[in-house]
Amino acid sequence: MKLLALESSTDLFTAALFLDGRIVEREGARGISHSEIALPLVQALLDEHRVTLAGLEGIAFGAGPGAFTGLRLAASVAQGLAVGAGLPVLGIGSLDALALGVGDGLVYACTDARMNEAYCAAYRVHGDSVETVIAPIVAAPSLAPVPPGQGWFGCGSGFAAYGDRLAARLGASIGRIDAAARPRAVALLRLAAPRFARGEGVDAALAAPLYVRDKIALTTQERLAAGGNK
Repeated sequence: MKLLALESSTDLFTAALFLDGRIVEREGARGISHSEIALPLVQALLDEHRVTLAGLEGIAFGAGPGAFTGLRLAASVAQGLAVGAGLPVLGIGSLDALALGVGDGLVYACTDARMNEAYCAAYRVHGDSVETVIAPIVAAPSLAPVPPGQGWFGCGSGFAAYGDRLAARLGASIGRIDAAARPRAVALLRLAAPRFARGEGVDAALAAPLYVRDKIALTTQERLAAGGNK
């Protein structure tokens, strides 16, 4: 089975190929718009491993939650490539991929949602299995959901953006922290491959991001009321 995955829910863009059990990945340069590098990077990855779109059996994408433009990009690129090649797609939770990427154990995934908020979720990770303990939500750091017990591994950009407030809220439940961890296409494929094998891919027309924030744009007054900046 050969699959492609795209992940662009944060400041990092990655693309990866699943080649009959082996996974290879390419990472885009930081600081450059994902829209500028997505297609050239995907094409370079395919060419490097002598794979064509027609030779794939599906395309996975990071469905979010995450940056609005990044989510739209991953979904639209996956959709465009899949439609042209007649392939099924799968949206995979970006926080699930983030948790899987840091390894086995209790993982508290938290990414910066901007507007003085964070996307948070908690998982039990074992091998390629990710069990949801707290489903993804968006919340102010001072209201982030507290996972049960202790020994959770905190990861993601939320800990870089709101470290002090998250520490005050989550307290002793969080042990180690990796604020530099990001969702990656490698982890998307580890989650997507068994689902594609079970025939869970869907028509490319159904490719859509996962939004957990009801309102994407807030007014200046709303941001200030929530403690944000102009």
